[in-house]
Amino acid sequence: MNYRVCVVCLGNICRSPMAEVVLRRTLADHGLGDVVTVDSAGTGGWHQGDPMDERAAAMLADNGYDGSSHRARQFLAAWFERVDLVLAMDGENLRALRRLAPAGADVRLLRSFDPAAPAGAEVPDPYYGDREGFAEVLEMVQAAAEGLAKHLSERLPG
Repeated sequence: MNYRVCVVCLGNICRSPMAEVVLRRTLADHGLGDVVTVDSAGTGGWHQGDPMDERAAAMLADNGYDGSSHRARQFLAAWFERVDLVLAMDGENLRALRRLAPAGADVRLLRSFDPAAPAGAEVPDPYYGDREGFAEVLEMVQAAAEGLAKHLSERLPG
């Protein structure tokens, strides 16, 4: 069995690639690396083929992660056929994804897996901010990744 997760933000150069890298490592640390595949994309396509934002990559590198191989892609409706869980970074992207989704698709906010986050909590877009915004995103993503790993470890054969 291979459970597939796709993390989605707007342009796929900041939040969702950070979440992809963190989630991949967190799942591996929980023994789910061979059971769960993680990918990321953006609802918009204007950054397709671009590497991760330099500030996002630097924040990951400063914390022991490697996002250097990332290239931005756009989420397409056809992907719902091959993805089990789609995780949006914020309400805007959640709504966009749900408009594309077929009935029964599992589309949620990433932070819904963080037990300390309030209902409806979003991962804010750090693009127009400074380094602190990227640090905040990393903390939110790490907390949600731990929660998702726990959730999946209870539901998937490991």
